[in-house]
Amino acid sequence: MPKMKTKSGVKKRFKLTATGKIKHGVAGKRHRLMSHNAKYIRQNRGTEVISDADAKTIKKWAPYGLN
Repeated sequence: MPKMKTKSGVKKRFKLTATGKIKHGVAGKRHRLMSHNAKYIRQNRGTEVISDADAKTIKKWAPYGLN
């Protein structure tokens, strides 16, 4: 049986933490930042950990883990 393929979007968008949780970049930081206030921009800085319900689906899309 051939190897399963990892979804290419998942490779680009997610990383694993040391404990095995999945982190992702926060949405809403690319453009149109003038219309957002400073608090919005500040709170969406960095990355977030994905909820357990969503993490289950993403792990199916990456059968051999994420680098």
